[in-house]
Amino acid sequence: MIIYLHGFDSTSPGNHEKVMQLQFIDSDIRFINYSTLHPKHDMQHLLKEVNKHMELSDDKHPLICGVGLGGYWSERIGFLSGIKQVIFNPNLFPEENMEGRIDRPEEYVDIATKCVEDFRQKNAGRCLVILSTNDDVLDNARNAALLEKNYEIIWDEQQTHKFASISAHLQTMKSFKDTN
Repeated sequence: MIIYLHGFDSTSPGNHEKVMQLQFIDSDIRFINYSTLHPKHDMQHLLKEVNKHMELSDDKHPLICGVGLGGYWSERIGFLSGIKQVIFNPNLFPEENMEGRIDRPEEYVDIATKCVEDFRQKNAGRCLVILSTNDDVLDNARNAALLEKNYEIIWDEQQTHKFASISAHLQTMKSFKDTN
């Protein structure tokens, strides 16, 4: 089972394309929709939905993945749910760059302080990060500096922020998913 979390633009046709590509790894893809506008509500909703999907699956190696804001949530929800994560161009600082786009961006700061202390250290080796060198939205050098201590980082030279095609990384994702 692969749980897919969309980024800020939940209606982007690219979400459907990524779900279709993920089916080459696992036929059981679960797309979870969330508001993106209310961070604390989104976190509660995502935890509940992921838990429900985990209970309905017998997959010994489930995976959660997302792009952009979906990457932000995949890392946190995956850690809290005990499943591996693959994050593409994660938006690690939504409190800075989502102002004016969501109702309460300051809630992301509150979520960060309430999350398990040093959660990335505790999550080491359980998250695969794929960053594009051509991200037109985020500073991926900043993201890499924050994440490289605990996670493997793969740089993609072709894709932009929305990561239209994840196909070049499917075999790596499958290997990552299938290992303990």
